[in-house]
Amino acid sequence: MRRAPGWVIVLCLAGALCVTPAGIGLAQNAPAGAAARVGLDVDAGTGDPRLARDTSAYRLAEMVYDGLVYLNDRVTPQPALATSWDNPTPTTWVFHLRKGVVFHDGTPLTADDVVYTFQSILDPKSQAPYRALYTPITSVEKVDADTVRMTTSAPDAPLLSYLDIGIVPKHIAERNDGSLAQHPVGSGPFQFVSWDRGSKIVLTANPRYWRGAPKISGVVFNIVPDNTARAAAIEAGDLDLIHSPLSPQDLPQLRQSKALVLTKMTGLGITYLNINESAWPLGDVKVRQALAYLTDRHAISVDIYQGMDQPASSVLLPGSWAYSTSVRQPEYSPAKARQLLQEDGFAIQDGVWTKDGRPLAISLRTHSEDPNRVQTVEFLQNAWQQNGVRVKVSTDEWPTFSGDVIASKHQVALLGWLSIVDPDRLMYNQFLTNGSQNWEKYSNPTVDALLQRGRFTLSRPMRAKIYQQAAQIIADEQPYNVLLYQAYVVVHSARLQGFVPNPSGSLKSLYAATLAAR
Repeated sequence: MRRAPGWVIVLCLAGALCVTPAGIGLAQNAPAGAAARVGLDVDAGTGDPRLARDTSAYRLAEMVYDGLVYLNDRVTPQPALATSWDNPTPTTWVFHLRKGVVFHDGTPLTADDVVYTFQSILDPKSQAPYRALYTPITSVEKVDADTVRMTTSAPDAPLLSYLDIGIVPKHIAERNDGSLAQHPVGSGPFQFVSWDRGSKIVLTANPRYWRGAPKISGVVFNIVPDNTARAAAIEAGDLDLIHSPLSPQDLPQLRQSKALVLTKMTGLGITYLNINESAWPLGDVKVRQALAYLTDRHAISVDIYQGMDQPASSVLLPGSWAYSTSVRQPEYSPAKARQLLQEDGFAIQDGVWTKDGRPLAISLRTHSEDPNRVQTVEFLQNAWQQNGVRVKVSTDEWPTFSGDVIASKHQVALLGWLSIVDPDRLMYNQFLTNGSQNWEKYSNPTVDALLQRGRFTLSRPMRAKIYQQAAQIIADEQPYNVLLYQAYVVVHSARLQGFVPNPSGSLKSLYAATLAAR
C-alpha cells in the first residue's frame, strides 16, 4: 500500500484499513455503512484532475475533488464549491465560494486554491490535456478569501460547463513534485486510501465533507479489464456497480437478475476512427473518404453491438441542441469507394489497390480491454481487405495504445470520446489546428474560424448553425469516421439505493447513495 508522508493508518468503524492525515482523527466519525465496489475497465492514469486523460481518472477525480460547479443528470451546472456566480459583463464571471470547506488534510480551501488551479492549467508548462478549454480565460483573480473573478477575452458560451474540474490544494500542488498524481488530496466526498496499480483504488468517506458525510463508508474501484468478467463479477455479488463500456451480449442475463438494476440511456459519447493524416496514404482526402464508404456502420451497430449503440452520422450527438439530420458523413457504398480510388490514381494489382508502386496498406489499432472494439477492428479488417485494402490489425493494453495515439504514432485507431457536454468539448481541442488533442493532425482554416466563433457566440441557435457547418466539413474530409453514438448503461446492485445514473458517466451521486448490508 502506498502512502503519502504524514499519513497514519487507522482502523475504520466498518472494519476497513484506512489512511488519514496525521492528527486529524477522521476515522472516529467515519460512517459504518458498507463501501461501494465499482468495476472499471482500465486503471486511472493519474490522481491529479488537471492532468486526467482517461475516463477512470475522471471517475477518481469526481470522488476525491469538487469543482466550482457540478453537472447534474441533465448536464446542467449546479453550485458546488461556488454557491453562486454573477456575470456582470459578457466577459466577467464572479464566483462566491462556499465557506468552511476543507481539504482532506484539514487545510481550508480558499480563493487562493481556485486561482492556483486555473492558473496552473493555463500555464503551457503544465501540459494540461484540456488546457484549450480554458484558454479564453485571460485572468483569474482573488477578490477576497471567498470570492474569485474570472475575465475572458470574449464571451465564452461553454465555459461554465467546464468548471466542474477539481480544485487542487495549492500548498501541495505548488511543490510540483507530482505527488497529487499518486496521492490525490481534494475536498470531495471521498478521500484517498491506497492504490494498487492495475488492480484497485481504495477511498474512504470524508466525514468533514461540506454536504455532510456520505452514507457509504467508501468506494473501492476494482480494475477488471474484460467486460464479461466485470458482468460476471457483479452477477456473483463481487461488485456493486459497473457501467459502460459493457458488452451487449452480457446485458440480457444481467437484466433478468432480481438482485440487479440495469439502466440504459442515450450517452454523451462516440466511438470513432481517428485517422492520422500525417501517415501515408491517409493525408489524401479521397483515401479517407474511400475508407468511410467501405465502413458499414449499421452492420457494426447491429451485428457487434446488438443495437445497444446506434450508427452515427456526424460528430454532433443526436441529443444535442446542435444536432441536424442534414449533416452526414459518407454512407456505406463499396462502389463509390472504388470510383474514388480510381479517380485518385489507384489501380488494383494482385488484389490490392496500388499507386506509384505503393500498396494501399493500413495499420488499424485499438485497445485489448474492450472485446467489442477488438471485434470491430477485425470486422473492418475483413471488409476493407475484401475491397482491396491491405490491413494489419493490432491490439494493445490501454496505456500503450493511448500513449501511441496521443503521440500520433498510429495510422487508424478505434477509440471513443465521453462527457460531450457541449459541441465545443468534442470539436475544439480535437480539430483546431495544433489543438492539444488533434492527434490526427487535421488542419482546416475554415474549421478553425468556425470553432472560434462557436466558442464566443452566446446565441444557441447561432452556435448550432456554426457547429453544423464545421461538422459537415469534418464529415466530408474525414479526419474522424464516427462509427457509433454510444448508449450509457449502468448496472448496480439492488442494495445500492439513491444512486442516480448520469449520461456523462459521472458517479458523483454515489455520495448520496446507501448500500444495504450483504
